[in-house]
Amino acid sequence: MTRSELHALIRAKQSFLCVGLDTDPNKLPDHLVGDPQGVLKFNKAIIEATLPYTVSYKLNIAFYEAMGVEGWQILEQTLALIPEGEAFIIADAKRGDIGNTAAQYAKAFYHTFGCDAVTVNPYMGEDSLTPFLNDQGKWAIALGLTSNKGAQDIELLELKNGQYVFEAAIARMAELGSDENLMFVVGATQPAFFERIREVAPRHFLLIPGVGAQGGQLKDLQTLLTDDIGVLVNSSRMIIYASQSEDFASAARDEAARLQQDMAAML
Repeated sequence: MTRSELHALIRAKQSFLCVGLDTDPNKLPDHLVGDPQGVLKFNKAIIEATLPYTVSYKLNIAFYEAMGVEGWQILEQTLALIPEGEAFIIADAKRGDIGNTAAQYAKAFYHTFGCDAVTVNPYMGEDSLTPFLNDQGKWAIALGLTSNKGAQDIELLELKNGQYVFEAAIARMAELGSDENLMFVVGATQPAFFERIREVAPRHFLLIPGVGAQGGQLKDLQTLLTDDIGVLVNSSRMIIYASQSEDFASAARDEAARLQQDMAAML
């Protein structure tokens, strides 16, 4: 999906919501626990309920890998449930290898699974990112400034030139890609650094996790918006686990609709 196509989808739905399908078999509603098709049924219901309000789905690959061969099959079947062109599909895999290995990861998620984007850990440098930048209409989403406590350990170290490590990393990655094939992950719980991020990446799309369960606030993101929006805001647990009862899909729909309405007011 190209940048213009993503922008058109955002405008059509008046939303920049990304729903995280981080489905944990241990957190399924009671009536699906023990059902061999429980995860797939859950994903199907969530997709059908939220599709009118979201422009993207992010599937955290770890939740599917943990189920072994069956998990990879569920991943493939889940992706097939999302109508082509109606959502931007992100494989949240955080791959970080180099050379031929990175190229194979790109092939797996772009071509075997047909995703639009894959998240990448770029801290091995240029060779860990560039293999993900060679496919037309596909996107690498590189870790920038994350929400986790451990961001202090590396990302927020200060360099001799006054930059933080995350700023230097984003600036270098921006030289390797473009705002047509490279996005950055920026945690919603880091508003103190939003202006600095836009200084080094003024037009790149940002994937923003952390709104909802992690405490990030949608209102803090206004400073990150570009002329064609330039952000995707991910919400996972707050939407997919809005209810643990048989009404889980309608509860997810209501939560997604609420966020969409808030986003529409910002556009």
